[in-house]
Amino acid sequence: QVQVVESGGGEVQAGGSLRLSCATSGRLNLYAMTAMGWYRQAPGAQRDMVAMIRSGGHTIYADSVKGRFTISRVNAKNIVNLQMNDLKPEDSAVYYCKVIVPYGDFWGQGTQVTVSS
Repeated sequence: QVQVVESGGGEVQAGGSLRLSCATSGRLNLYAMTAMGWYRQAPGAQRDMVAMIRSGGHTIYADSVKGRFTISRVNAKNIVNLQMNDLKPEDSAVYYCKVIVPYGDFWGQGTQVTVSS
Protein backbone atom coordinates (compact mmCIF):
# COMPACT_ATOMS: atom_id res chain seq x y z
CA GLN A 1 0.00 0.00 0.00
CA VAL A 2 1.28 3.44 -0.93
CA GLN A 3 1.40 6.10 1.78
CA VAL A 4 2.41 9.74 1.74
CA VAL A 5 2.53 11.19 5.24
CA GLU A 6 2.99 14.83 6.22
CA SER A 7 4.00 16.16 9.61
CA GLY A 8 5.04 19.42 11.24
CA GLY A 9 2.04 21.67 10.83
CA GLY A 10 0.73 23.86 13.61
CA GLU A 11 0.03 27.40 14.71
CA VAL A 12 2.60 30.17 14.87
CA GLN A 13 2.65 33.93 15.12
CA ALA A 14 3.56 36.09 12.15
CA GLY A 15 7.31 36.18 11.65
CA GLY A 16 7.75 32.73 13.13
CA SER A 17 8.95 29.51 11.55
CA LEU A 18 7.68 25.99 10.96
CA ARG A 19 9.17 22.94 9.31
CA LEU A 20 7.07 20.45 7.38
CA SER A 21 8.19 16.94 6.52
CA CYS A 22 6.84 14.44 4.02
CA ALA A 23 7.72 10.77 4.03
CA THR A 24 6.70 7.93 1.74
CA SER A 25 6.26 4.27 2.45
CA GLY A 26 5.05 1.17 0.76
CA ARG A 27 5.46 0.57 -2.97
CA LEU A 28 6.60 4.14 -3.64
CA ASN A 29 9.95 3.38 -2.08
CA LEU A 30 10.68 0.92 -4.85
CA TYR A 31 10.53 3.55 -7.61
CA ALA A 32 12.66 6.56 -8.41
CA MET A 33 10.83 9.78 -7.65
CA THR A 34 10.41 12.23 -10.49
CA ALA A 35 9.67 15.04 -8.08
CA MET A 36 8.32 15.73 -4.60
CA GLY A 37 7.01 18.87 -3.05
CA TRP A 38 4.31 20.91 -1.42
CA TYR A 39 1.03 22.51 -2.40
CA ARG A 40 -1.33 24.48 -0.20
CA GLN A 41 -5.02 25.25 -0.17
CA ALA A 42 -6.76 27.96 1.82
CA PRO A 43 -10.54 27.86 2.43
CA GLY A 44 -12.44 28.72 -0.75
CA ALA A 45 -9.26 28.82 -2.83
CA GLN A 46 -7.64 26.47 -5.31
CA ARG A 47 -4.71 24.25 -4.45
CA ASP A 48 -1.50 25.98 -5.49
CA MET A 49 2.10 24.86 -5.78
CA VAL A 50 4.38 26.13 -3.02
CA ALA A 51 7.69 24.40 -3.72
CA MET A 52 8.88 21.35 -5.63
CA ILE A 53 12.19 19.54 -5.91
CA ARG A 54 13.05 17.28 -8.83
CA SER A 55 15.10 14.11 -8.65
CA GLY A 56 18.17 15.96 -9.94
CA GLY A 57 17.85 18.56 -7.19
CA HIS A 58 16.33 21.44 -9.19
CA THR A 59 13.90 23.43 -7.07
CA ILE A 60 10.87 25.52 -7.98
CA TYR A 61 9.14 28.03 -5.69
CA ALA A 62 5.99 30.08 -5.86
CA ASP A 63 6.84 33.78 -6.09
CA SER A 64 5.03 34.44 -2.81
CA VAL A 65 7.41 32.22 -0.80
CA LYS A 66 10.75 32.87 -2.50
CA GLY A 67 13.39 33.90 0.00
CA ARG A 68 11.32 32.66 2.94
CA PHE A 69 10.74 28.94 2.27
CA THR A 70 13.38 26.30 1.52
CA ILE A 71 12.67 22.81 0.23
CA SER A 72 15.16 20.00 0.70
CA ARG A 73 15.20 16.26 0.15
CA VAL A 74 16.80 13.27 1.81
CA ASN A 75 17.19 11.08 -1.26
CA ALA A 76 18.05 7.87 0.46
CA LYS A 77 14.85 8.02 2.48
CA ASN A 78 12.48 9.75 0.02
CA ILE A 79 11.80 12.45 2.60
CA VAL A 80 11.13 16.05 1.68
CA ASN A 81 11.31 18.92 4.14
CA LEU A 82 9.94 22.44 3.82
CA GLN A 83 11.51 25.04 6.08
CA MET A 84 9.17 28.01 6.36
CA ASN A 85 10.55 31.23 7.82
CA ASP A 86 9.09 34.70 8.27
CA LEU A 87 5.59 33.27 8.07
CA LYS A 88 2.70 35.58 7.23
CA PRO A 89 -1.03 35.24 7.90
CA GLU A 90 -1.58 34.69 4.18
CA ASP A 91 0.53 31.53 4.44
CA SER A 92 -2.26 29.93 6.48
CA ALA A 93 -3.62 26.90 4.64
CA VAL A 94 -3.68 23.14 4.55
CA TYR A 95 -0.36 22.01 3.14
CA TYR A 96 -0.28 18.87 1.00
CA CYS A 97 2.70 16.79 -0.02
CA LYS A 98 2.73 15.64 -3.63
CA VAL A 99 4.85 12.79 -4.95
CA ILE A 100 5.34 12.36 -8.69
CA VAL A 101 6.57 9.04 -10.04
CA PRO A 102 6.73 7.85 -13.66
CA TYR A 103 3.31 6.14 -13.44
CA GLY A 104 1.35 8.77 -11.53
CA ASP A 105 0.94 11.29 -8.73
CA PHE A 106 0.24 10.67 -5.04
CA TRP A 107 -0.99 13.05 -2.35
CA GLY A 108 -0.83 13.10 1.40
CA GLN A 109 -3.80 13.91 3.64
CA GLY A 110 -2.59 17.42 4.42
CA THR A 111 -1.38 19.28 7.49
CA GLN A 112 -2.80 22.56 8.77
CA VAL A 113 -0.60 25.64 9.06
CA THR A 114 -2.11 28.65 10.83
CA VAL A 115 -0.27 31.95 11.12
CA SER A 116 -1.77 34.51 13.47
CA SER A 117 -1.14 38.23 13.19
